[in-house]
Amino acid sequence: MSKLSHAVLSMLLFYTSLTHAEDLLRPYKLASTDTGTLSASLIETRALLENSSFEIVGEYSPYSDAAVIAVTHPELLAAAATREFGGYAAVLRIGLTQVGEEVQLSYANPQYWGTALQVGSLETVEKALGELLGKGEAFGSKKGLSSKKLSSYRYMMMMPKLKDHDLLASFNSHAEALATVRQNLVTNQNKLSPVFEVAIPGREEVLFGVGIGSGDGNDTAVMATTDNAELKHTAHLPYGLLVSGADVYALAGKFRIALAFPDLGMGTFMKISSAPGAIRESLASLATPIPSD
Repeated sequence: MSKLSHAVLSMLLFYTSLTHAEDLLRPYKLASTDTGTLSASLIETRALLENSSFEIVGEYSPYSDAAVIAVTHPELLAAAATREFGGYAAVLRIGLTQVGEEVQLSYANPQYWGTALQVGSLETVEKALGELLGKGEAFGSKKGLSSKKLSSYRYMMMMPKLKDHDLLASFNSHAEALATVRQNLVTNQNKLSPVFEVAIPGREEVLFGVGIGSGDGNDTAVMATTDNAELKHTAHLPYGLLVSGADVYALAGKFRIALAFPDLGMGTFMKISSAPGAIRESLASLATPIPSD
C-alpha cells in the first residue's frame, strides 16, 4: 500500500471512529458544578427557567441533598403527541445535588430519552436546554449507547423493553381514570407524592410524576444503592404514571431503572431486586378504584 493510500485510509478510520463516538448517547448532561448551596442554586435555576421557553410543571425533593425540577416545552409536547404512549417523554427532569460544598446541576439528556422513548431525537429541545443551562458533559454511561440500541433498549436478554410497560388498571373512561389517580394521590397512605401532571395535546394521555416514599422501591433506598458515582443521577426521578385513554400504565421498573443507570452491574441490580415490583405496586395503588359511597 502506498503512503498516500495509507494516509487516506487512516483518515477515513479516524473520522469513522469520531462519528461513531459522537453517535453514542448518555442519559444525563452536567450543566455546571459550582460552590454554593442547594437552596440558592434552586432559586437561580428556577429564575432561568421561568424566563425561557420551558415551563416548570413540578418540583420534588426526594432526600435532603437533592432536588428535581420537572419541565416541559412546546416541542417536547409536540413530539410526545406523535405516537401512542409518547406521553412518557412529555417531561424532562433537571437535577440539583449538593455534593460537599458544591452543587451539581444536571439534566436528563433529551436526545437519549427521546430516542429511548421513541419520540425522536429532540434536538431542538436539547439545544434550547443546553443554551439555557449549559451544554455540559454527557454522563451516566462510560461507553454510551447508540441510537439504534436505545430505540429498542433493554438491559439484557429476557428483560423488558419499552413496549413491555405495565398495565396497572382499566376504567370505563379517560375521565374516570384521571379522577381515580388524582384522588388517590391526595388520599393515599403510602407516602406517594404528586410531582406533576401534564396533558398531551390532541390525545387522551396525561403523564403524572410520582415520588415514592415507602416500600422496597422508595426513592431514597433505590438511589442510595444505585447512585454512587461521582456525578449524580438525580434527574432520574420521579417515576411516571401514564393515563392513556381509559387505561393506566407505568414503564416496567426493570426497564426504567436500567435506562437511567445503563452501566449498573448485575450485582448492584440484585441488591434492588425487589424494587421494580414494589414500584409497580406503589404506582398501581394510585389506580385502585375508589369505593362508591
